[in-house]
Amino acid sequence: MKKRVLTGDRPTGPLHLGHYIGSLKNRVELQEACTQFVMIADAQALTDHSDQPQLVRQNVLQVALDYLAVGIDPAKTTIFIQSMIPALPEITLYFLNLITWNRLKHNPTVKQEIVQKGYGENVPAGFMVYPVSQAADISTFKADCVPVGEDQLPMIEQTNELVRHFNRIYKTDVFVEAKALIPQFGRLPGIDGKAKMSKSLGNAIYLGDSADVVAKKVKGMYTDPGHLRVEDPGKVEGNPVFTYLDAFDTDKEAVAALKEHYQRGGLGDSIVKKRLLDVLQAFLEPIRAQREQFAKDPHAVMALILKGTEKANDVAHQTLLEVRKAMCLDYS
Repeated sequence: MKKRVLTGDRPTGPLHLGHYIGSLKNRVELQEACTQFVMIADAQALTDHSDQPQLVRQNVLQVALDYLAVGIDPAKTTIFIQSMIPALPEITLYFLNLITWNRLKHNPTVKQEIVQKGYGENVPAGFMVYPVSQAADISTFKADCVPVGEDQLPMIEQTNELVRHFNRIYKTDVFVEAKALIPQFGRLPGIDGKAKMSKSLGNAIYLGDSADVVAKKVKGMYTDPGHLRVEDPGKVEGNPVFTYLDAFDTDKEAVAALKEHYQRGGLGDSIVKKRLLDVLQAFLEPIRAQREQFAKDPHAVMALILKGTEKANDVAHQTLLEVRKAMCLDYS
């Protein structure tokens, strides 16, 4: 049997190069060999954007456009909208009875994000329990593979704890344990040199950025601050220009030569950035063209997503029936 994959994104804005390297590229490959479900997690986006529902709604289309533009094929991958699957919040509720508040508070991923968002003591309850919602998403679709970054491994661990707990208590095998799939390249840093490319940090190159915007962002990219003159030796480690070249330049020998030249001195940042710009423009141009083409008919795009949502709803409802039977809640 084919492996079943569940993955997705929160529609808080358009997707960027970090998303491509971290997940989108992998999804295009996985859809050829796996049964893949890709979720536009609008309900989860509201856990920390509850005051911006219109923004979340608008970005459902933007995320869908990015999916189609990079080659995620609705004929091979089921793309669906999270809030339109009523089984998910119901199964989340059942899972919440199987986990303690203390366990939720000590989830490393949640603790880190609480600090990053500056919540202090004012953490929304929905935000605290979103790992349980994620566990319900994964389990409802019986995904045995979930592509995640290393920082999300605690979420997979917690999901499997809930799966084992549910199956043991209710003497069933409704749910399956999931295995984390870690992307080969890992995380792409921001153009400002920070560890993570992020919409909220304003340090991203988006898949739909125009050629002029990409050129401006590459020109302003962070490099080695100690590389003040062309003749000075420069550092490759921690230099996002070279990290991006490693990720997107297919001529690895040329990149290796550039690194060697930069490290010994005599190679200016402008030359390296020009190389990167050419590589990124060649990579993004067909994606941009595809995105613009799909954007001409947003109703057709939404029709594709709604069709996928209908299919996903059928799968989720079947799991819900099994859950209700295991829990003696099948009253009909």
